[in-house]
Amino acid sequence: MLTPDQLSIVKATVPALEAHGETITRHFYASMFAAHPELLNIFNPANQKTGKQARSLAASVLAYAANIDHPERLGGMVGRIAHKHVSLEVLPEHYPIVGEHLLGAIATVLGDAATPEILDAWAAAYGQLADIMIGVERGMYAGAAQQPGGWPGFKPFRVVKKVQESRVIASLVLAPVDGQPLPPFQPGQYLSLQVRVPGVRPPRSASTACRTRPTARPTASA
Repeated sequence: MLTPDQLSIVKATVPALEAHGETITRHFYASMFAAHPELLNIFNPANQKTGKQARSLAASVLAYAANIDHPERLGGMVGRIAHKHVSLEVLPEHYPIVGEHLLGAIATVLGDAATPEILDAWAAAYGQLADIMIGVERGMYAGAAQQPGGWPGFKPFRVVKKVQESRVIASLVLAPVDGQPLPPFQPGQYLSLQVRVPGVRPPRSASTACRTRPTARPTASA
């Protein structure tokens, strides 16, 4: 739990986050990927290139700081992020890496303004958020694996049909390699595909929007 002083310090940093949040998150991603290139598969390269991911993270960090004393108000945001994380198999061991580089980015961008008290408060705030996210995601992973037809982690699928919908759009019909039935679909979930491309290692991952989405992430290979 954050102390009252830490809560006050985090809320006091809201103006700095409004002014420098995107610079902080851009520095965060650059630093983290340089140290952990294996994490590139978790993030959308197009969103990285356009800056969309940095802007989205900056907005989330700002919302968290502004509501640090009422985290229950962030339920919708936490749920959306958790669904995305589960679709990409974000795991508890990833959170310390993110925390290290996020705090490092805050210290670098804010310079002398990032006092030890501010960094300590944000370390505690990040730890609280990480605990919330890990708990929510743990429940989602367990629910996906325990339901009829569910599974943990990635599962191999094969393309069984291609339907040319128009000159530029095609639908791919996937089926599980093991022939087992699929779990029921729920609106708003993510389908994350990990595709093995000859000559490219490791497999490339991407999330896609579908009208119906399975609760876990199949692996498709054409």
